[in-house]
Amino acid sequence: MLKAILTAFHILLSLALIAAVIMQSGRSAGLSGVISGGAESFLGKKKSLDELLGKITIAVAVLYALTALFLAVWR
Repeated sequence: MLKAILTAFHILLSLALIAAVIMQSGRSAGLSGVISGGAESFLGKKKSLDELLGKITIAVAVLYALTALFLAVWR
C-alpha cells in the first residue's frame, strides 16, 4: 500500500517536473526575443518568474530523483 502511494507521488512529480520545464522561457528566443523579451528581462519583469521556476524545477527534480532511487531500492 505504501509503495503504491509512493509510486503515485512519483508520477505526480514527473508531471510537475515536465510542467516546470515547459513553463520556463527559452535561453535563446531568437530575434523576437531580442526585440520584445530582451527589454522585459532587462527591466526585471520576467527575471523573477524565471528564477522562481528554476528553483521549483530544482526542488521537484531532487524529489523525483529521491523517489526514483527509493523505488528502485525497495523490493
